[in-house]
Amino acid sequence: MRTTELVTCPRNAFDWLGPAGVRAVVIRWLRLVASDAELAPYLIGLDRPWLARRLTALLAVALGDPGGDGGRAAGGAWRRLGLTDEQHWRVLDYLAAVLCGLGLPVDTIVAAQRAVAGDARA
Repeated sequence: MRTTELVTCPRNAFDWLGPAGVRAVVIRWLRLVASDAELAPYLIGLDRPWLARRLTALLAVALGDPGGDGGRAAGGAWRRLGLTDEQHWRVLDYLAAVLCGLGLPVDTIVAAQRAVAGDARA
């Protein structure tokens, strides 16, 4: 192989984004949710730093972090807020929008949505 050839190695989305990138995704995502007039009231009084940490841990594992704890409590966090099915889908759509904006593949986005949903709905 010549040194001028392009060498690629398979990497998962977490390797590409890194921990700081995943945190940035979650921050953008939560800002979108908080900006939604219908969803914003559900965030009042919620410990957002806790939610952001849990979602970051969950999303990191969904994107391929082998050492993450998976954000055990995060998957149901949205459910505990009492969102309707339509509102829950909107939260997942906001996540998809942020990930799509980064150019991640569709299968990665769907896997992330499923992990956050905590069930097979996504």
